[in-house]
Amino acid sequence: MKSRTNKNTSRLTRRNFIRASAAAGVAALVLPTNRMFAAGSDKIRVGLIGCGGRGRYDTTNCLNAAENVELVAMGDIFKERLEDCRDSLAKKLLDKVSVTDDMCFTGWDAYKTVLACDEVDLVILTEPPYFRPEHLRAAVEAGKHVFMEKPVAVDPAGVRSVIESSQLADEKKLTIVAGTQSRRMAHLMEGINRIHDGAIGQILGGQCVRIGGGMLTWREPMRVRQPEWSDMEWQLRRWLFLTWLSGDFIVEQHVHNLDVVNWAMDAHPVQCFGLGGRQVRTGPEYGNIYDHFAIEYEYPNGARIEYMGAQIDGCSGRSDERFAGTKGSAYLDSGNAIIKGQNPFTYDGPQPSPVIKQHADQIAAIRQGKYLNEGKRIAESTMMCIMGRMSAYTGRALKWDWAMNASKLDLSPAKHEFGDLPMRPVAIPGQTQLI
Repeated sequence: MKSRTNKNTSRLTRRNFIRASAAAGVAALVLPTNRMFAAGSDKIRVGLIGCGGRGRYDTTNCLNAAENVELVAMGDIFKERLEDCRDSLAKKLLDKVSVTDDMCFTGWDAYKTVLACDEVDLVILTEPPYFRPEHLRAAVEAGKHVFMEKPVAVDPAGVRSVIESSQLADEKKLTIVAGTQSRRMAHLMEGINRIHDGAIGQILGGQCVRIGGGMLTWREPMRVRQPEWSDMEWQLRRWLFLTWLSGDFIVEQHVHNLDVVNWAMDAHPVQCFGLGGRQVRTGPEYGNIYDHFAIEYEYPNGARIEYMGAQIDGCSGRSDERFAGTKGSAYLDSGNAIIKGQNPFTYDGPQPSPVIKQHADQIAAIRQGKYLNEGKRIAESTMMCIMGRMSAYTGRALKWDWAMNASKLDLSPAKHEFGDLPMRPVAIPGQTQLI
C-alpha cells in the first residue's frame, strides 16, 4: 500500500493554526455543508483521523451502527499504524471499507488532506487529545460532521478553542458527537432523569471514585525508546504518559466519571482544590503524569463532590458515583442506577450498547437534518478535569471562571516536527506555578 506523506506543515503550531483559521472560519460561514441527506437513504462516507486502537474501535462501531455507512479515507502521523488499522478494518468489515491507496494519508498534515476530500461527510477524530482542538476546528471549517473522542483538550487554551468550534458548527448546521458513551447508558439516563425530577431532592454532596490498574504494560513494545526515535516521536508513541498529549489520566480517562457528575448536577463546578502525585509510575518510560489524584469540587448550589482516582496495580478496584440529597441518595455505576429514600428505584430494563447508540444517533441526525452538538458539553467536562489537574499539580485552589477565562496555560510544543523536545518535569505541588 502506498500512502501519501505530507511535509509542508512540519512547523505548524496549534497557536498559529487557531490564529490563522479564525479568519478562514468567517469565510466558511457562507458556505453550505457538503450535501443534504435524504432520510435513511443516502450513503454516509467516513474519514478516520487517528489510526490507533481507539480509531479502530470507534470506526468499527460507527460502520456497524447503521446501513449505508462506509469508510473511504484514513490519516495518521505514522504510516505503519495506518496500514495496520486499514488491514484490520478491511478484514472485519469487508464491504464497509473502501479505502483506496490514494485515500490514505500520513504525516503531520494527514488530517488536513483527509478533510480536503470531497468524498468525506463525517470524520472520526481519535489522535491523542492534544490534537483535538485544531482537528475539530479544521473539520468544522471544512464542513464535516464530527465524532470526536473524549477528552477534547489538555489545557484551557484548547477548551476555549473547542467551544468556539462548536459554536461555528451550530452556525454551519453540523453535528458533533463526543465519545462519552455513559450519556447513552439506559440505566444512567433513567437514573439521572429521576434525579433531575427531584427523586433525591436537592443534592447536598457526593463522591466520585475510580480506582484501576496501573497500565504499566500499555504499548509494551514501545516502552523502550529506539535509537532512531527523536524526542517527539518517542513522546507521540508513549502519548498516554505525557501531560501535553493526554492531559494526565484524570483528563484522558476519568473524564467519563466526572462527566457523569456534571450530568447529575446539571452544572459544572465553580471551584476546586486538589492534591496528587506518583508513587508507582516513577520511571522515565511513564513520562510525567501522576498515578493518583484527590479533588474536591464545589457546585453552584454549595454541594461538594469528592473525587478520588488512581491507576495503581494491586489496589481494590472501584468505579462509581454517589449523591446524597434531602430526600434520599443515588448510586450509579456502569451497570446500576439505584435510588434510596422517599422515591426508591432500581433500574432493571434493557441495556442496548451505548457505543453503538452514540454513532446511530449521529447518523440519524445527519440524515434527518436534526440538531445534535455535544461540543460545549464535553468541553466543560474536560475543563472540569483539567482544572482538577491544575490544582493538584500546583497545590492551589482555583475557580472555574479564572481557569476558563484567565488561565494562559497552553501545553503546545514550540513546533510540530520530529526532533528535540525535552520532557517537562513532573509537577510538584507547592512548587509548580499556576499559569
